[in-house]
Amino acid sequence: MKVLVTGAAGFVGRHLTAHLEDHGDEVVGVDRVDGPDLLDAPALVEVLRHVAPDAVYHLGGWSDVGASWEEPLEAFRANAEGTLNLLQACVGSGSPRVLVVSSADIYGPVAPAQLPICETAELCPITPYAASKVAADYLAVQAFRGYGLPTIRARAFNHLGPGQTTRFVAPAIADRIVTNEVSGADDVPVGNLTPRRDFTDVRDVVHAYRLLMEHGEAGQAYNVCRGVDMAIADLAERLVSMARRPMRLVPDPALQRPVETPVLRGDASKLRAATGWEPLIGLDQTLADILEERRAAGALPAEER
Repeated sequence: MKVLVTGAAGFVGRHLTAHLEDHGDEVVGVDRVDGPDLLDAPALVEVLRHVAPDAVYHLGGWSDVGASWEEPLEAFRANAEGTLNLLQACVGSGSPRVLVVSSADIYGPVAPAQLPICETAELCPITPYAASKVAADYLAVQAFRGYGLPTIRARAFNHLGPGQTTRFVAPAIADRIVTNEVSGADDVPVGNLTPRRDFTDVRDVVHAYRLLMEHGEAGQAYNVCRGVDMAIADLAERLVSMARRPMRLVPDPALQRPVETPVLRGDASKLRAATGWEPLIGLDQTLADILEERRAAGALPAEER
């Protein structure tokens, strides 16, 4: 199968590209770094015309939840307008199957009685990022209903693994641990540790994406998650327990976000029923891989990091 991956140079994009190639797909990747930008509609039309893919995995866009508070317009344009441009280009280029990667943040705060979250839950975004993802999600619905474009929406809960930047919690804490291992410091600064999140290894996540492309029903949304929530405090403590010497977590007000969704825990039964997917990589293995990656980066001279 010939596939196009947007955001191919990003954290998930690199893992997805490798996974698809391992399964025999011919992958063409596009990314803002190499072009075209998702906001360049004519360039996207040309790419779709030239590549003529059988399937499109749409991962590109704005991924930094915290930074969306400072740059809400940029986040919205990247995720909403960018998705619109891509879908329109697909409509005019043979209507390939399109997997639009959305986010569990679109569900917003959920009462304990409503957990785990299923795909029919109300969408209630509380961050600019989440609002932009709601728009992208519904643009995929409109493309399916209005144009007959076979879109599938993957609502991904928190995923982590090697290659993730330190803008995200696990690699950020791992990086501080490695810095302390080198410097001899004991304190590991952290933000709000009370939110609970449903974590899945990125390598399991991209496996789910491929299975959805192959077996998912067009027009439908699917949660991609493990189905177990964990407090950020527990994740941080697990990472600290893997440090090469004793350390302690220390609250840092500068790392607090303006608002947090208290608990996100998903129901992946729809995904499992459609594809047979199951997560295979345990959280401790994921965290160990992240920590070892940060140690390898920390061992390099500063100019090469």
